[in-house]
Formats: sequence, C-alpha cells, structure tokens
Amino acid sequence: MPRSAHLPRFLALLWVVALLTAPQARADGLRALQVLREGGCGGTLPAAPALRHDLALNQAAQRWATGVSLPSATERSGYDAEQTAGVHVRAPESGLIDALKRSGCRRLSDRALADVGQYRHGEDTWLIVAAPYRVPAPSQARGLAVRVLELVNAARAHATRCGERAFAPAAPVSLSGMLSAVALTHAADMAEHGYFEHRDLAGRSPADRVRAVGYQEVLVGENIAYGPQSAEEVVRGWLDSPGHCENIMDPRFADMGVAFAQGRTRKRGLYWVQVLAAPRGTGQT
Repeated sequence: MPRSAHLPRFLALLWVVALLTAPQARADGLRALQVLREGGCGGTLPAAPALRHDLALNQAAQRWATGVSLPSATERSGYDAEQTAGVHVRAPESGLIDALKRSGCRRLSDRALADVGQYRHGEDTWLIVAAPYRVPAPSQARGLAVRVLELVNAARAHATRCGERAFAPAAPVSLSGMLSAVALTHAADMAEHGYFEHRDLAGRSPADRVRAVGYQEVLVGENIAYGPQSAEEVVRGWLDSPGHCENIMDPRFADMGVAFAQGRTRKRGLYWVQVLAAPRGTGQT
C-alpha cells in the first residue's frame, strides 16, 4: 500500500521532467546550427563561437523566404552587415542537423560570423548568419586615408583605361591635410542631411570649398561614394566608374584629400569624399 500510494506522484514527476527536457531535445534551426559550429561540422573544421540570436535577422530570413535577395532582405530588416551567409533546407526538426551539415555547414561555421536569425515554415528553415558592420573609429581615419592614397598611387603608376579613355602612368599624388579637411566637411554634411551631391546644400561646388580654406588651386576634382566599407572597396568602385577613374588618373593633379562620415539619417552607411587638386605654381592649366 505505501508503495502504490506514492506511484501517482512518481509518475507525475516523470511527466514534469519530460516536459522540461523535451524542448531542449528538439533541434530547431538555431540549436542545430549551434551544435554544428561547436562541433566544427562534425570535426572537419575548428570549433566556432556561439552565435547571438538577432531579431532583425529573423525578419531578414522571413523576407528572404518570400523571394527577396539575401543582401536586400538583410538591409531592409535594418541589420547593417559586413558579411552574410544563408541557407535554406527542408527537413523535419529531427533531421535539421544532418540537412545543415550537408547544405551549408562550412560557410555557416565561419568564425567571423557573429549573429543569426531564423524563419521556419512547416519543414522549411531559412537561416541567415551575419557579421555586423563596424564603423571605423575616428582614430582609424588617418590610416584609411593613407591606404586610399596607396591604392590611388598604385593605380596611377600603371597605364589604365577609364571607359573609352586610355591614360598613361601618372606621377603619385600627395596626401594633403587641408584637402582632407575639405573632404571631411562635405562628407559630414552629406551624412547629417542625407543627400549625395557634389554641390552642397549652400550651393558651393568642390572648388568653392577648396578655395574657402585658403588652398590656392588651378584645378579641382572630386569623387564621392556612399556605402563602401573599406578603402579597397571605395577605390575599386571609383576605378570601375569612368568619370571617377578619370579624376584618379588625371596627371595634372598633385594633391589629394579623403575622408568618410557615417550617415545619420535613414542611410546609415559611410559617405566618402575624395578631393583632388593642382596647386598654383605647378604649371597646370
């Protein structure tokens, strides 16, 4: 009798334990991916750190599932990504680990990726893993300017075709603190007010802004860009655009300034400005 009297309580405890452990045993996409990263894709790769679950990437995954491209879905969800990877698999929860291992384990286990989002519909799972874009700190501005200068002079050192025009090698330009200050002023103004034009909101042209700081010029050129996240990306974009490329390759220019500023309106990316100039007394016309 005493034993049978305790039996219902024992069964009740087992039922409670089952309720507590069952959700942990079910491998949804997020858990399955964490298991794969921790195990290095079954021992074939180094273990990768755990991912942070990001709600914006959940929204991105849902948009991606409707047919929106992965980059567009991520951007429209408000996640500013430097790098993204995604995978869509169809499998029951019990088979998600194997499905992910076959479909995208290597790219999803990239140690540089830090955040994850998921959308599930029936047996379909969409996972997006991303690394957030880190805006360069002000202390990095000088280093990025020097890197842009290196890339620009590397391009000028070789014959280059800008669209239909062919340019011979040109002498290197020098980095000018005065022109970099001009570039920063314009980049910051575009970033704060959300526009993207060579002429600023006060109606001043690049040449007007250069003269305003006391630089005595005979020729001024300006390249602007929105969105690139590195010196390499912004210079590559300018060289791929005929008009911007012509500015970079113009042999008359001797000085250069460059700066960036993060957008403060709906556009949160980087605004870049490059100012090129020929000072008076160089014999340029």
